[in-house]
Amino acid sequence: MRHFDFKDGEMYAEDVPLSQIAAAVGTPVYVYSTATFERHYKVFSEVFSDVEALVAYSVKANSNIAVLATLAKMGCGADVVSGGELIRALTAGIPAEKIVFSGVGKTVEEMRLALSSGIRIFNVESLQELDALNRTALDMGVVAPIAFRVNPDISAGGHEKISTGKAENKFGIAWHSAEEAYARAAAMDGIRIDGVDVHIGSQIDSLDPFRRTIDKVGDLIGRLRSAGHTIKSFDIGGGLGIPYGNNAKIPPHPSDYGAMVKEATKDLDVELIFEPGRMVSGNSGVLLSRVIYAKATGTRNFLILDAAMNDLIRPALYDAYHDIEAVRAPGADFDETLYDVVGPVCETGDTFARSRALPPMSDGDLVVFHTAGAYGAAQASQYNTRPLVPEVMVNGEHYEVIRERPTVEDILKTERLPSWLA
Repeated sequence: MRHFDFKDGEMYAEDVPLSQIAAAVGTPVYVYSTATFERHYKVFSEVFSDVEALVAYSVKANSNIAVLATLAKMGCGADVVSGGELIRALTAGIPAEKIVFSGVGKTVEEMRLALSSGIRIFNVESLQELDALNRTALDMGVVAPIAFRVNPDISAGGHEKISTGKAENKFGIAWHSAEEAYARAAAMDGIRIDGVDVHIGSQIDSLDPFRRTIDKVGDLIGRLRSAGHTIKSFDIGGGLGIPYGNNAKIPPHPSDYGAMVKEATKDLDVELIFEPGRMVSGNSGVLLSRVIYAKATGTRNFLILDAAMNDLIRPALYDAYHDIEAVRAPGADFDETLYDVVGPVCETGDTFARSRALPPMSDGDLVVFHTAGAYGAAQASQYNTRPLVPEVMVNGEHYEVIRERPTVEDILKTERLPSWLA
């Protein structure tokens, strides 16, 4: 469910008309719904309220501290993949003991930050990382709690660029090396083995790969315990998909996912850890944009928007689909027009949609990209010296800017002429 609906012919975010935000803040702008964030987290977390579980929101999906604080207030943890994300999570009020540190390239500086903060667990992805973490922990006089992220070599479907659980992917310890890795860690004084971690991909639309992964890792947990290792937690990762509105297969509901997970893990005697990102934040946000020009060439109709690929890169990067809708509902009688919806960046790849059926549009009209709350603002750039998109949070009839739009002067302040040009 998303709280972006039409009232009297105009689209609202909860109780705020999007046109009001566009007038006050300008476009393009990301708009988030507090009610949707809260509802989606609640729907997921309540499925596991009857078992020992930690829901650690995947910060990379949407890392704004207002979003993180909204989830922290509800008891959510965080899955982070950088020192910067760790600082964001702590700043937003997420307790360190609810923070999981993932990622294939943790630096010693990030390890020190995480160890000094007292995070819940490191998901270790290589023996080189294990050695570095052990040295760092010993140097600091502490012990690092770890799980190895194991690579189960299971294909979860979906786009190849968001698949993470196959043997050829860069993530995790190779399956055939997992038990050797645990034996090596057990001999280290700076390491404490706590669990096992796995993550097979993103936008997964079937329960089958999750079940096969859990069964495979469950067998591994049994072998590890037989070898004398204490396995208290099983991090199943994230990846449960959401509908993007393009008539693709509808992913399983969190309640169905939860029932499967609990049945598959009922005999493992582990704390479950989950890392949902897109499932919580995807439908909680829209990208609001304005038509600069409605352009007809004789062969194609173009909507040239003030939003571009640097603001929402998913269509260019993943061929991703987003529902696009006019903010003002058309009248009862109209003929749809097929538009190529594009941005102003000087690349053909700056295309959001081709031959998309929309009501007739004019210069200055507002449109929204739905399901833009995940991997939208978080992946934005300043390509073409276009300032980062501001972000707005709506709560009922109230809204506030939670990230300001920088000026070009702000951008240039970070750059310097070398001495021979100054």
